[in-house]
Amino acid sequence: MLLEGKPVAAAPSSKQPLVQVEKISKHFGEGATRVDALREVSISVYPKEVVALLGPSGSGKTTLLNAIGCIMEPSSGHLTLDGDLVYDNRWLKSDLRRLRLDKIGFIFQTNNLLPFLDCTDNVALVLELAGWEGVKARSRAIELLDYLEVGHRKHALPAKLSGGEAQRVAIARALANRPSIILADEPTAALDSRRAGIVMDLLRKLAIEQNAAIIAVTHDDKIFNRFDRIFELRDGMLEADRKLKAKAN
Repeated sequence: MLLEGKPVAAAPSSKQPLVQVEKISKHFGEGATRVDALREVSISVYPKEVVALLGPSGSGKTTLLNAIGCIMEPSSGHLTLDGDLVYDNRWLKSDLRRLRLDKIGFIFQTNNLLPFLDCTDNVALVLELAGWEGVKARSRAIELLDYLEVGHRKHALPAKLSGGEAQRVAIARALANRPSIILADEPTAALDSRRAGIVMDLLRKLAIEQNAAIIAVTHDDKIFNRFDRIFELRDGMLEADRKLKAKAN
């Protein structure tokens, strides 16, 4: 059952964190050319939380997001996703693609929709890759598009969508397989204030309804008040963990 009404701020759950990063480090190169992108960063994110990774360019935000998303291998540390230890100074899972399909949804600044597929097929494709039968995948895709109020665009190609519509379709795609963890890289940078607020309110609603954790890299000060916490990084290190009182405008 989908919840109705305005989003509300979510207090951290007493349950185990959905994302637990412990002393994750990442460096590139060796010797005089070595660059430390992350230096023993530790964060925990709980069900129903919406948190931001904030910091100047080169602070390690996207590197951390990619490590959590099992896209980039850390150099050391520990990573637990949904109670499952997946990295312990090495990957413990042989099929990271399957892990991403099962546990993680990705939302990007550019929607990355396939231009030759309509909205329904863009969302259904993720499910088909996860093994869903075609008719069932399309039915789930249409359900999500309706929920995100773009069902009337289900047969439209991406080129025919507004920026806000395209981002909602991208969110539908990220949610298709009911992931417990949603990672967003600058999800509102291309949107105006009103559409940015709508997208963040949708993400909060989804976090609450699906008991999910949402982590967003952002520079967008229009949406800072939409987060429960902000993790600030600088020079690859966690500089601050600020708890906020998230609200909807």
